[in-house]
Amino acid sequence: MNNPSDPKKDCLSVVMPVYNEAATIAEVIRRVLEQPVVRELIIVNDCSTDGTRLELEKLAANQSRIRLFHHEVNLGKGAALRTGFKEALGEVVIVQDADLEYDPAEYGKLLIPILNGRADVVFGSRFMGSEAHRVLYYWHSVGNYFLTMLSNMISNLNLTDMETGSKAFRRDVIQKINLQENRFGFEPEVTAKLARFTPKLRIYEVAVSYYGRTYEEGKKIGWRDGVKAIFSILKYNLLG
Repeated sequence: MNNPSDPKKDCLSVVMPVYNEAATIAEVIRRVLEQPVVRELIIVNDCSTDGTRLELEKLAANQSRIRLFHHEVNLGKGAALRTGFKEALGEVVIVQDADLEYDPAEYGKLLIPILNGRADVVFGSRFMGSEAHRVLYYWHSVGNYFLTMLSNMISNLNLTDMETGSKAFRRDVIQKINLQENRFGFEPEVTAKLARFTPKLRIYEVAVSYYGRTYEEGKKIGWRDGVKAIFSILKYNLLG
């Protein structure tokens, strides 16, 4: 069993979907690669049009731990994650958004339950209350609460943050899940499909910090994605 305060090095594949994040991409990559647990950073550029691709190619040329893939058509976050998950080689796979809303320095929190043999999947919750959380949109928080509650009611899980972008998986688990959603429906879909295998599949939550951004700063998800999430919750929990 690993020392809980010292996750082993080179055990982690970080999968990062990227679309038009030229303003933050160099900084988030720097922070990810600072973490000694990171074996590889798999970046999937989803047909960015703002100069992100050129910046990524420059950064990847100078860093052997970056594996860069391009979608020539914009397919969405879910499609980018499928590409990245398929390529992952690490013992554990973590999703990292490219917008600095989640801090790579907190990877250890998600890794420890898996590396200690207690969990197969770990959700990083923004709402468990013990970490920093930027104060932003009230109705977004209401929407997140509603979507999590609806998902829990159908899946019989007791998550506090189904929609979190901070999730860690044992590689063999996530690579066996047949994912279909191309865009932001990934979160409810993967939660529903993981729920089918509980309690044998052990899902944990840990508190993580959340440095949310405004729409002026580049936030992309909106109310239409919330509506789509409702349909995804119903579809994948009730219909498979």
